[in-house]
Amino acid sequence: MQDLTHHSCAANDLKEAFAAQPGTVSRHPRRLALYSHDTMGLGHMRRNLAIAEALAASKPQPTILMIAGSREIGAFDLPACTDTLALPGLYKEANGAYRPRCLDVSPGELRAIRASIICAALEIFAPDALIVDKVPTGVTGELCSSLDLLRQKGRTRCVLGLRDVIDEPAVMQREWTLEGNYDAIRRYYDAVWVYGDPAIYDPVRAYGFPQDITSITCHTGYLGSMRCGSGEEVEEEFWRNLGLPADRLLVCTVGGGQDGARLAEAFIQTDLPPESCGVVITGPFMPVETKRRLHLLAMAKPQLRLVSFTARSTLLLQRAERIVTMGGYNTICEALSLGKRLLVVPRTSPRLEQLLRAERMRDLGLLDMLHPGELTPEALGRWLCSGENSHLRAKEKINLDGLRRLPELLDKLLASPSKVLAECASGRLEHAK
Repeated sequence: MQDLTHHSCAANDLKEAFAAQPGTVSRHPRRLALYSHDTMGLGHMRRNLAIAEALAASKPQPTILMIAGSREIGAFDLPACTDTLALPGLYKEANGAYRPRCLDVSPGELRAIRASIICAALEIFAPDALIVDKVPTGVTGELCSSLDLLRQKGRTRCVLGLRDVIDEPAVMQREWTLEGNYDAIRRYYDAVWVYGDPAIYDPVRAYGFPQDITSITCHTGYLGSMRCGSGEEVEEEFWRNLGLPADRLLVCTVGGGQDGARLAEAFIQTDLPPESCGVVITGPFMPVETKRRLHLLAMAKPQLRLVSFTARSTLLLQRAERIVTMGGYNTICEALSLGKRLLVVPRTSPRLEQLLRAERMRDLGLLDMLHPGELTPEALGRWLCSGENSHLRAKEKINLDGLRRLPELLDKLLASPSKVLAECASGRLEHAK
């Protein structure tokens, strides 16, 4: 105990000495922190990567700390002045419960580890702004201590970033009420950014946001032009290693892969059009035995390649003639911004998010949709061999310029007084404790 106390005191002394030295930490450039919990798939992390790239390109250039709940963050190229903090991973069960992805510890112990890491990092980094993806208090409430700390320090503006669709309204409203998310937004957040276009889905109206939360909410537009940070040599090596046998490329991607086996298998079993080749991105979270089975199936198809995980997925989407996907937010945004012919086979559990988005976009003529109950290799084959794309250009129908708008929104937020601190000073938020 004596040694532990000694080390703890030494760490505190070092932190205080470091903070006390004038000029040791410059408040210029601007400091930004981004948090994503990443318990199922890679969507939250990839969205924050795109946001980081957009903000890193703004003037003056900020320094950015990305806090991610998945170690795969380390595989991606990062913008200048950006670094990452990968948390020990969580795995989301089919019933919605969370367990450690790798560590042999209890869920409570893992939550404490993640929460303490986040809090320590944010205390020292002291960001000018924190952008949190989707979950106001973090997964299992792991952000609460950090948000309390930042509010007490009084220098950080907090933004909650939401994708366009969370779930069907009744489910979302029930969950947010039970989890206290509305009170958390009132207590901690200065702004809510919806990464979408109300022409497709307006969560403010669909979910009945209270008026005080509606007043700090804005639609940014879809985050349409995702990242591809690759040099020419890297791209050449990527294509050389794949060794594709034809120029006509058809891509099937199933996100993180945790629940994508059925779509991947159907694509592998599909008879591809003549003079074409296919790539299936199975995702890093697909079970090992499932990957092994799919690889055995694909071995009989010389025109197919299976990729477990790649940080260069945008290269594949750029070159693809057609794309088949489960319908995650990021893949749809990328495909539409690239003007690709797109077939979505949406996930329908544990959430209806993908189905709701795909139905709205299908009705506007932006993509094709196949209900998972109708998924067969034959159905995929008919779509892959169907006529030319008659869909409307997405950019002419919906706002895909969200990434371009974010630096402006951030500038306005940092230039304005903190709503949260002002209301705390007046005592209006004390009831939320």
